[in-house]
Amino acid sequence: MRKCQRLSTKFKRPRKSSTVKKSKKDKRRNHRGVDKQMKFSILSKGDKKSNEIRTKIKSYLTEFKLEYDEEEPDLAISVGGDGTLLEAFHTYVHRLDQTAFIGVHTGHLGFYADWMPEELEKLIIEIARTPFQVVEYPLLEVIIRPKSGEEEDRYLALNECAIKTSEGSVVFDIDIKGDHFETFRGDGLCISTPSGSTAYNKALGGAILHPSLEAIQIAEMASINNRVFRTIGSPLILPGHHTCLLKPLNERSFLFTIDHITRTYKDVKSIQFRVAKEKVRFARFRPFPFWKRVHDSFVSDDYSS
Repeated sequence: MRKCQRLSTKFKRPRKSSTVKKSKKDKRRNHRGVDKQMKFSILSKGDKKSNEIRTKIKSYLTEFKLEYDEEEPDLAISVGGDGTLLEAFHTYVHRLDQTAFIGVHTGHLGFYADWMPEELEKLIIEIARTPFQVVEYPLLEVIIRPKSGEEEDRYLALNECAIKTSEGSVVFDIDIKGDHFETFRGDGLCISTPSGSTAYNKALGGAILHPSLEAIQIAEMASINNRVFRTIGSPLILPGHHTCLLKPLNERSFLFTIDHITRTYKDVKSIQFRVAKEKVRFARFRPFPFWKRVHDSFVSDDYSS
């Protein structure tokens, strides 16, 4: 199976889309699962419970004449938690326009894994017999440019990109839409998607955004404010047509955490963030209200595992 990888900087401009796809092309994809033998793959968290569920799903779906294909699936099923679905996303990040995702959670309630183990039989029947609707969420584009002028690296994040250093504080000039906004000094910055706003961003005091919004959010990590350095001190939410550019002012090696992937870079000229042209596609067989997920995870007294 393919590992997570950097992305090429050349992409075709995607078609304009709404949150729930209802085009003729999507109807053809929906029917593919019934008439043209839909291909599927399964990624497991790796624990005993998740592996047992993975085996059961694979066995039943192949009995329904669906094809198991780890290379080019139409549907990627994650069994575990949000971390497992993040792994599935980065496994198929090179074919987001062709692979949709769905999750079965075997641990704590997640924001991406929306089916319970006790609903397995129902899910299997839905996948085998029911054309699914597709819900699209925006992604974060991260472009890291080296001082050497060599080829830039491009990543997509489903949740967020966090930038830190092990060599003291980071110091960045921050440009927004081509204009200087502030000079930041502190432990680091977290740039998140709306669907990732309930993760690290929330722990940093960021706002929770509905994932249908075309936006990214910038949250500070322990900023330093004095007569020399002055930051806004609150999260910033940028719309889809705005770009954020970070320009390092000190010689540091930077630790980038892009979802669950960690990379170290030295001699960085700039880091660019914006809403990506690509989107992630989730398969929906039933409503999965975002605010109910937020309530169940952070407000409700009822917990399930």
